[in-house]
Amino acid sequence: MRNSRGIHIKKERLRLYLWLTVILLLIQTVSMLSGTTDHFFRQVINNTWHLLFLSVIHFIFLEYVIRRFKLSWKGVLFTLFAVFIFMMVYSFGHYAWKRLGDILGVYFPLKPYSLWGGELTTLMAYSMGTLFFFAVSIHLYHYRNLKLQAQQLQIEKQIAELNYLKSQTNPHFLFNTLNNIYSLTRDKSELAPESLMRLSKILRYMLYETREKFISLAQELKIIDDYIALEKLRYDNTLQVDYEYTLEDQKQTIPPLLLIPLVENAFKHGTSETLSTPFVNIHLSVKDQNLTFIVKNSIDTSEEAAEMNENIGISNLRRQLELLYSEYLLNFEKKNLVFTANLEINLASNVEY
Repeated sequence: MRNSRGIHIKKERLRLYLWLTVILLLIQTVSMLSGTTDHFFRQVINNTWHLLFLSVIHFIFLEYVIRRFKLSWKGVLFTLFAVFIFMMVYSFGHYAWKRLGDILGVYFPLKPYSLWGGELTTLMAYSMGTLFFFAVSIHLYHYRNLKLQAQQLQIEKQIAELNYLKSQTNPHFLFNTLNNIYSLTRDKSELAPESLMRLSKILRYMLYETREKFISLAQELKIIDDYIALEKLRYDNTLQVDYEYTLEDQKQTIPPLLLIPLVENAFKHGTSETLSTPFVNIHLSVKDQNLTFIVKNSIDTSEEAAEMNENIGISNLRRQLELLYSEYLLNFEKKNLVFTANLEINLASNVEY
């Protein structure tokens, strides 16, 4: 809202100062309860009258004076002059407010007082104490809000990155699958119609199931099974595929298409480049929310000696794991003409967005 002079006042800021006033009044009340006082209720009323004045002055000082400080000679002069004025307000103004309450009958003098009898010093100390309370509380409030905003921005950034990685993975996976079907149709294979049927299942899965953040392991296992069946159409009986899994609970959830890049990598960069006796061994186990996924495939001699470079599917998988789980392990090994991909995830360590 705006007042008649156009000064912008946020309702949220006013509520903050109101709550701080209430909290400070409660602190003072509890402090009086722990001590001894002959005028408890009158003292509570007096404290309320003091804080009504001080909360307004603190609001003006902290929101419209200190915030306008600029590191220039004009800014420094303005701030020094403003501080001097407010020191007068915190002392003489506070005293005048106290006398006004006395005249109106809403303030109860509990002892004689006079302007020059140490009253200004007492009121100044009280004013400075409450100003310190307001300033520190507001600083902590701002710090907490900034930290929450930074965390929210980080979460939104990670969600956007995760969605981007998924959008990359799906076309990449589909592109490789289409390449497989193309090789069948090019050779005029009778298996081409069956491969199209398998592809339609995969497409249906990608269009509908991957919209969810998490799916059951049973669904992920089904798409792996369909992908393996599609890949096997490209090979004769020389390709050996062992696919097994042991699960305590098939309803355990994981992000969709999280495991497929390792399977795809085994066929694309392993068996397709093996000269003889190609094989792929896939084993998945989940126990006590600990997932272990091991994929082994044959490689030839030149491939074993070559440097290991991660393709886009594996790179995306690694980044998704970083975003989704706090406890995981992904490593690769080439040994004895066998390429092994090992993935371990503590599914309970999922980072919620």
